[in-house]
Amino acid sequence: MIPAHSRLKLFSVRASLAIVCTAIALTPALATADDEVNLYSARKEALIKPLLDRFSEENGIEVNLVTGKADALLQRLKNEGANSPADVLLTVDAGNLHRAKEAGLTQSFSSEIVEEAVPATYRDPKGHWTGLSLRARPIMYVKGEVDPAELSTYEALADPAWKGRICIRSSSNVYNQSLVASIIAADGTEAAQDWAEGIVANMARPPQGGDRDQIKAAAAGQCDIAIANTYYLAGMLKSDDPAEKEPAEKIAVFWPNQPGAGDGRGTHVNVSGAAVTAAAENKDAAVKLIEFLVSPEAQAWYAEVNGEYPVREGIEVSPVLAEWGTFKADDLDLIELGELNSAAVMLMDRAGWK
Repeated sequence: MIPAHSRLKLFSVRASLAIVCTAIALTPALATADDEVNLYSARKEALIKPLLDRFSEENGIEVNLVTGKADALLQRLKNEGANSPADVLLTVDAGNLHRAKEAGLTQSFSSEIVEEAVPATYRDPKGHWTGLSLRARPIMYVKGEVDPAELSTYEALADPAWKGRICIRSSSNVYNQSLVASIIAADGTEAAQDWAEGIVANMARPPQGGDRDQIKAAAAGQCDIAIANTYYLAGMLKSDDPAEKEPAEKIAVFWPNQPGAGDGRGTHVNVSGAAVTAAAENKDAAVKLIEFLVSPEAQAWYAEVNGEYPVREGIEVSPVLAEWGTFKADDLDLIELGELNSAAVMLMDRAGWK
């Protein structure tokens, strides 16, 4: 039997615990839809964190950042399913954004700010994703080895005159898959098949490495032409590493498929983009973050620091990009790049594009 004074002491402890538990239950959680958002980003931390910090300063919303390769992040979202903590997915290429949508990993969202800032060409028509920055994939050539007057269109690179002169990365790369998808959209499957076979026949070496490796191979004399995204060349030109900068200085940019060349549809472009995840619990904060990333402030950051083109009109590009001049971009709706991705992959496989 518990003594009376001990029973009184026990009652006091239980009462105190009850009060504490009630207070905890009534206290709002520290992380709510208004003050926290979880971001899965295929963009490296150094290229996005300063923007996220600025967003937090302006909006009072903390951003929890997880970075990784695009394919790995998509797989992670699939594995996590409805339990994923991610609210926003930031990834590269319309092909990856389309894959995420088709896999049920994203949800539609509505924002007048995004619709006013980003042309419809660079947004999913169902509202599942929006472009944040543009990346062009032009022809790059070795100064002194190629007369730019010889160049005209992507299609012309399949001509036997370029045999053994082209460096380009593998068919497993989504940038190339989207380029081929754009050729299918412009010229049809049969012509695109012939073109891919011509490119394979004209390769100076089996595909290997990333875009920077194609640029370095051209500078080293292994080929005369490289197909690469401009921000890689811009990054190399701005580098303090001679192993990066010196090869880049040997390379010039040619904008293919401009008016007066072929159908004049314009140079192939793609996007880095963002989507609200299907599992997002903080949708309001997620949309606010995406709206910030298409703001003039964020767009100027992309242009100056990342060597990419703003998706929003009226934003100045970096001095490095300005030196390459203006160009007409292909106005193909980027949703088609995702929809034609499977056809592009099969076509490249048939062409023997490794």
